[in-house]
Formats: sequence, structure tokens, C-alpha cells
Amino acid sequence: MTLAHDANVAVSPEMLIGGKWTARPPYLEVRNPFDGHLAGMISSGTEADVHEAVRRAADALAIDFPSHARYEVLQRTAARIEAQAEQYATDIAAEGSKTIREARREPPRAANILRLSAEEGRRISGETLPFDSRVGSENRVGYYFRVPAGIVAAIAPFNDPLTVAAHKVGPSLAAGNAVILKPSLATPLSALHLARDLMEAGLPEGRLTVITGTDQEVSETLVKHPGVRVVSFTGGVVNGERIARAVGIKKLLMELGSNSPAIVLSDANLDRAASSICSGAFAQAGQNCIGVQRVLVHRDVYSAFVKRFIENVKTLRAGNSRDEFTDVCAMINEQQAERVEKWICEAVANGARVIAGGKREGALLEPTVLECVPTNVQVDYEEVYGPVVCLYEVDSLDAAIERANAVPYGLHAAIFTEGLRDAFTAVRRLDVGGVIVNDSTDYRLDVMPFGGHKMSGIGAEGIRFVIEEVTETKVVCFNL
Repeated sequence: MTLAHDANVAVSPEMLIGGKWTARPPYLEVRNPFDGHLAGMISSGTEADVHEAVRRAADALAIDFPSHARYEVLQRTAARIEAQAEQYATDIAAEGSKTIREARREPPRAANILRLSAEEGRRISGETLPFDSRVGSENRVGYYFRVPAGIVAAIAPFNDPLTVAAHKVGPSLAAGNAVILKPSLATPLSALHLARDLMEAGLPEGRLTVITGTDQEVSETLVKHPGVRVVSFTGGVVNGERIARAVGIKKLLMELGSNSPAIVLSDANLDRAASSICSGAFAQAGQNCIGVQRVLVHRDVYSAFVKRFIENVKTLRAGNSRDEFTDVCAMINEQQAERVEKWICEAVANGARVIAGGKREGALLEPTVLECVPTNVQVDYEEVYGPVVCLYEVDSLDAAIERANAVPYGLHAAIFTEGLRDAFTAVRRLDVGGVIVNDSTDYRLDVMPFGGHKMSGIGAEGIRFVIEEVTETKVVCFNL
């Protein structure tokens, strides 16, 4: 069933429940936050749908789905994504979490994630064990191997709707699991499109569910369900804490964001630093868990860096996500933009100074730069998750590292320097999951482990590392 909509965007209210496409009214609207453009309609999933999805997933797991077949399905799906790349990008930009130019980078990345998952799925292995290493076990031989954990519940955020869906689904399917994916209410269209492509590529029924609906109705039921063995969540700390209290005895993977620092030392290439940090701070309207939020600049180059940085910021054009010339689109909704605006006002009331941007119209917030930011305001110690950057003048690398670490998060950090000693000092002492040298904090390669320290999460994403998390070991011992 297809509903009327505002533009030539494929819209269907159906969701995938255990391999069956199901429409469940009342239908929910998906609208672009900039101008209210209707991007799609989705179903309101229920607790009963969750229970049905788990039942069908358990039935599917009882049917053999060998690694070579999983490999072929993922490879065919990757090819389908590439063939429909522009439609995927159109959906993502219509939902409004990214500009159309940013959205076009998602389909090739998602296809690559599925191909990497397919390859890693063929390399899942174990090893023989030295049972004769203990007295009395000389006649024993054995080994261990890895088996699928079972049903994986995956809850995805709005900001990278296709890429994160691919990260949630690809490795888990490659490892032989069944997946129940709950996409964000704000940006569900590309996840549903991905599900359709997986099914048309030959994925057996029951191996995948994509269920839309409210968190209260769907997510909470899903993470508590005793049939679920792994919960993979990407989102904010508040929701992460609620899920952690609810899951019970299950494997838990969480990526909970950060307020990533970038250090700029006196020997840094300032042009590169200013350009990289500007891109890393304001891409996706700052709604990026590894986007730059705090910039710690050595006092010797502070003025020179600020001049270059502001020049970069002033070139950014804020506007409609579907406009080819837009650099910074609206935030995901007006409520979030209002929250960030209040945080800016709080900082200014406590002594901070706005040196670029700061104005809001609806959900659109100008790229904003603050300096003289005190440590007792939310833009300093919380995750802004919006187009705001705070600049700090520091006396030394030691002072920069101390300030970088003085928050409850630790996902990524960056340092710009030409000195190997300083780079390795930062690598050793920054309490984060990833240190990026001479590039923005938002650099990520899909094969690397991706996870944070402190409140930034539990476990690591990245294809091979997820496969380890969504499989379990089984030991075999022969007494000869």
C-alpha cells in the first residue's frame, strides 16, 4: 500500500515482521524538520508485533543458514544498495538528518559494510586447545568454535540511518543470528528500504525484522524479551541507562556518544586543523557522536587559529537538507534546536562569548562558535549534539589533556601536531576509545574497533569486533 506524499519519494507504511510485510495503523508521519515536507508514513508497531518477531526469529534460527548462503545474500544486497544509491540518498535527505550531499555518502558506505560483513562471516573460527597442559588430561584433545548468540535486538539512532542500520544488521546476520531492528521514529525510511533489499536478495524469512513505532511500545518490550540474547543500542546516555537497567542477563553493546575534544598545538598546520575541525564539528548539523565539540588551542597560536577557523565557518550555508548547496541542515526537530539554543544562552550568561552564529529559526540553528566557556555549563561538560563548538586557550599539552579528560565521556579525541613525542603522549594519556592524529575526531573506518570509555559506551562496534560480541564460544573435549 502506498500513500500520497509531498514529493516523488517512495512511501509505504509497512514494516517487516519476521519476514512478512505488515501495515499497522495508526500510521505515523515522517517529516523533514526544515519545512515539514512529508517524507513518508510508517506503521505503529505493538508489543504483540515484538513477540511475533521474536517467535519467527526463533523458528528461523532452527533452519540451517550456512555461511556461504549468508555471504551471497549480503553481497547481493550490497549490489542492490549501490544500484539504488540516489533513491537511498533522497530518502535520507527527505527525512532531514543530513544534507543531500552528506546523504549520498551513506549508500556506498553501507554497501561496503555489508561486503566486509560477508567476508568476516566466512572467517569465524576457533582453535585447538592444549588439554595435555594439565596433569591427568594427557588423553584428552579438543577445540572451541564460535556459534551464533541467537536473536539480536538492535536499536538505531536518527543521525546515520542507513549506515548504522547496516552496522547493526550486517555483522549479526553474517555471524548467523536473527536481527530485530528498531530504527529511529525520525528517520526510518532507509532502514525499511534496506530490509526490502535484503529480503529480495534472498534472506530467509524470520532472520530479519524491522519494526517501527514508539520507544515505549516497541523498544522497551524488545530489550526485556527473554528470547533476545544480545542488545545493541546506539543513542544517548539517558536512554542507555534505562535500557541497561531493563535488559536483564543479556549481552549488551552500547555506543552512547561524547563531546569530543580536538587539541591544536603550536606546531600544528593551522590551515589543515581549521578546515578539518570545521568539517568535523558542523557536518550533520553537529548531530554526530564523534563530531568535534571542544577545541583546545595552545595560546601561542590561538588567535591565528581562531581567525582561520571563523573564516571556514563563515563559508558554511545553512538551509534545506534537499538543497544541493546546503552545508548545514536543520536539526532533527525544533525541540532539540531549542534545547541547544538554551545551552548557548546558559553559557553566555556565565561569561561565554558568541563569535559566530548563535541564531535559530525553527529547527535550523546557525553554526555557532563560543569562546571563554566556563566549566560549569552544559555546552562544556555534556554532549551538545548540535552545531556548536567551544574554543579554549591552553598553556600546554598537559593542560589540554587534563581538560580533554575532565568530562564523563571518552569516545574520540584528536590532536594536531607535527611532533611525534607529543602525538604519542596524547595517545597514551587521553582517556578515549580512539585518538585521531592530524584529522578531525569524526574520522571512522568501518573495520576498526569503535567504542568509548567512561559514559561513552560498552563494547566495540566495527565489523569483526561486533561478530565477536554476537557469537559465543562452544568447547569440545574428547577423552580418548
